[in-house]
Amino acid sequence: MADYDVIVIGAGCGGLSAGAILAKQGRKVLVLEQSDDIGGLCSTFEKEGYHFDLGASVVEEIQTAELAFKMLGTTYQEEVDLIPCDPMMSYILSDGSRITYPISVEETGQIISGISPEDGKNWPKFTAYVKELTEIAMEQLFVNPANNLMDMAKLVAKAPGLIKYLPLFAQSYQDVITKYFKNEKVQSTMSYYPLFAGLPPELCAGLFAVIPYSEHEGIFYPRGGMKQIPEAFKRVGESYGLEVQTGKLVDKVIVRKRRVEGVLLSDGTEITSDLVVSNINAKTLYLELIGEEHLPWLARFGIKSYPYSKSVPMVYLGLDYKPPLEAHHSVVSTSLEGVNDYWNNNYVKGILPEDPICLICWPTDVDPSLAPEGHHVLNLIPEGFYHLSGTDWDSEKQPFIERTIESLSKYAIPGLADHVKVADCATPLDFERRMRCPEGAIYDLQVDLTSMTVFRPSARSKSIKGLYLVGNSTHPGEGVPLVIASGLIAANLIDKYE
Repeated sequence: MADYDVIVIGAGCGGLSAGAILAKQGRKVLVLEQSDDIGGLCSTFEKEGYHFDLGASVVEEIQTAELAFKMLGTTYQEEVDLIPCDPMMSYILSDGSRITYPISVEETGQIISGISPEDGKNWPKFTAYVKELTEIAMEQLFVNPANNLMDMAKLVAKAPGLIKYLPLFAQSYQDVITKYFKNEKVQSTMSYYPLFAGLPPELCAGLFAVIPYSEHEGIFYPRGGMKQIPEAFKRVGESYGLEVQTGKLVDKVIVRKRRVEGVLLSDGTEITSDLVVSNINAKTLYLELIGEEHLPWLARFGIKSYPYSKSVPMVYLGLDYKPPLEAHHSVVSTSLEGVNDYWNNNYVKGILPEDPICLICWPTDVDPSLAPEGHHVLNLIPEGFYHLSGTDWDSEKQPFIERTIESLSKYAIPGLADHVKVADCATPLDFERRMRCPEGAIYDLQVDLTSMTVFRPSARSKSIKGLYLVGNSTHPGEGVPLVIASGLIAANLIDKYE
């Protein structure tokens, strides 16, 4: 008799949401986490009285989490104290000027009209177009499996409106944005979003043009830090018997005759189960934990063909003053072509920019409890990458922190350099070492047209019986809302097939 009904590898939001729902189904579930804490990149740590979010910085598109908690017999709002963030985003331009968009779609349209009357007229057309796609994605695409063409046919049957958006698969993000907006300043407020998907505007799929609108559906911050989300899934799951063990590194998935039989830990402990759910990078899972010898040749070829997603450094600052910012999220922005140039001349060549494009996260704007009284926290994401030309991250880490502070002090956050009390950084190499993200890949696998929906590794493995995938590596993709959705998709598939 097996030790557990289900073993989950990784206590990120995907693994914990799946584990909790499976426990609610009445299964004996064990979640194994290699680090000493849960949450993965959706976690929070403390340093000298300041609390920093390791990676993820806000909560958006809350419908998937609401559905997951509903399946657990509770509500998202009951389990996590979500603080609304408004304004939505502030864009800091190279001349020091700022454009700040509120959550309100109508008020944002008025701001755009003040910059460009023509673009202001096109804003309602753009939002009307992508609003329906956002609704279809939230209600159907993101919460149903996409393991094969039959699954996609079922999705289209349920949501025939999806058909009119098929051209977006053949267009780039830049194609869509420039169709509606001609003013460079307006375009610059939408230039950063494709980097959320890990690609520049000219390479990112047109489907991601929904992001400049979808954020207007609502942005929230969990009081106490991003870790409150995985903590909520763990707490509710444990009420149904879920067991979570940290500091347990899975070395191998035990496979015999192409069926899982459990896992082998790095300390030699063997734990048996007929079902394994993986919340780790799919390439690591198949090529290292399972091994090529257990895969058919086509699966070996396919999994090796996936490029890793982009990686980024994270800079964490504790301040003794209130920074002159206007929103929870600000972007040191540039034009669409400026982002493309960064990609081609910095990312591709491995040369860190002196003044990077940067996302500034200011959680103490809405939750002062994260810092000592009168102090503040910034979580910075200056664009960077894993592979550096002529140097390495161990050498660059401290200079990078200093350059980032100096760059932001010029015009984005005046006075910043004089008020830093704590400064730390997680480089792409740190993410690889500590979080076991190969090449620091924060989204596991690159998200392009060849690795979306049915082309992404299947939630129900086609090569190994009893193996299921959650997290960034599988459908629907990357980011906290979609990772949670992958957890409920996998739990539903197991309920159906096992």
